[in-house]
Amino acid sequence: METTVRLTVDGTPHEVSVDTRTTLLDALRERLDVHTVKKGCDHGQCGSCTVLLDDRRHLTCLALAVSYDGATITTADGLGEGDDLHPVQQAFLNHDGYQCGYCTPGQVCSAVGMLEEVKQGHPSHVTEDLEADVDLDAEGELMVDEEIKERMSGNLCRCGAYRGIVDAIREAAGLEQHERQEAGA
Repeated sequence: METTVRLTVDGTPHEVSVDTRTTLLDALRERLDVHTVKKGCDHGQCGSCTVLLDDRRHLTCLALAVSYDGATITTADGLGEGDDLHPVQQAFLNHDGYQCGYCTPGQVCSAVGMLEEVKQGHPSHVTEDLEADVDLDAEGELMVDEEIKERMSGNLCRCGAYRGIVDAIREAAGLEQHERQEAGA
């Protein structure tokens, strides 16, 4: 059975006809030609399909398009202003937070979403004091990295660019970058 779904993707409104069983990921990629959103595992385990859905990070491979009629979706392509990159995108470039780039759009959207969650005071599984305000800047260096890693744990990087991703998120959050000592130095 086909139905029409209205979606605003990266600021552009769309009406798309989809089978009621179509995932949001497939509607974006196959019906709207939005290829920034990647199809990785198609089981909600890798995070390649992460977008900001009504300003919250969301896996599109697990969502039925009909459930999000009227939703506003921001992909990695819709984050910047004109030719200017979003601070998270720029930080990923500055810190080589990507290698092959396949997971990068999902990583970037997830990082933007997790930083907003921190601003809103949402604790994670490694937040030490659930009663205190969540503030990455107030935490010790190791705890900041643990918070970032935990909050980004739903996004996998097959190339292993995790150190660059953590450093990029630290920069985007306005946190001082720490010096890493090279092994054997």
